[in-house]
Amino acid sequence: MSDRNFDGLRDVQLWRTFLAAYRHGSVSAAARALGVAQSSVTVHLQALEGIVGAPLFERHARGIRPTPGADELAGRIAGPLDALAEAVGARPDAPAAPVRLGGASEFLAAVGLPAVGPLVAGGMLLAVTTGLADDLLDRLRNGELDVVVSAVRPRGRTLPAMPLFDEEFALVASPQHGIRPSAELRASDLDEHPLLAYGHDLPILRRFWRHSFGIRLERKPALVAPDLRALAAAAVAGAGVTVLPTYLIAEELADGRLIELRPSDDPPINTVFLVRRPGPVAPAAALIERALREATTVL
Repeated sequence: MSDRNFDGLRDVQLWRTFLAAYRHGSVSAAARALGVAQSSVTVHLQALEGIVGAPLFERHARGIRPTPGADELAGRIAGPLDALAEAVGARPDAPAAPVRLGGASEFLAAVGLPAVGPLVAGGMLLAVTTGLADDLLDRLRNGELDVVVSAVRPRGRTLPAMPLFDEEFALVASPQHGIRPSAELRASDLDEHPLLAYGHDLPILRRFWRHSFGIRLERKPALVAPDLRALAAAAVAGAGVTVLPTYLIAEELADGRLIELRPSDDPPINTVFLVRRPGPVAPAAALIERALREATTVL
């Protein structure tokens, strides 16, 4: 530290402010949590940066992003400071802020929110953001989210990520199309049936065609809907053939509203990751992660 006479205990309020800013990802949110003015938070952070002799946060349009030095510092002081706060009957960043969870809307609706529902009923605060994986990971890097369920692994080592589950994909259609399910089904057997796609570039369909048929899909889709639940509903209604993750259509497959056209012991899969902000994990965020892991063990 630049101040060699500073023993770290002269003003615990500076550390409280730092930890609140680190956990909340913005000066305004930290000020609300601490019950002080934003200017006070700014002054405290500037004073602490002067003490440690290095920047602790990078400012950007949507808040503040911790530096690697801040990650290390938070990891060292969070436990002792929380213990001190508990010993005197307070919390360093009370009142509690919501855990900010991000993920694909389909997964959160079908699996994620039912899994964490009991935690919310027990008093946890939760704010959910849906969107595409790359956008959510950017928001996680910017400190705007705490935990993200991502269909892609984050690049680099900035964001801690662990595999959550493997989603399996199935080629499905309504029985009314009269397509006979077979492990030997050929792509040409589907030429007369409309394709239902998640995007104009056919990201899921192309992957299935390449993995299962060994060819590149060149057809144009009859329906494009950027929501897998909408594609499932359209398929049940007889609109055409599509590829969907099996966890999302388990009921439709079980009751026969959809049939798997090309059953296989080697279906296309995609690993879904649980990604968190760098630094120490808040207890509430850890509970969210555990609930998601438990819910996905049966998928």
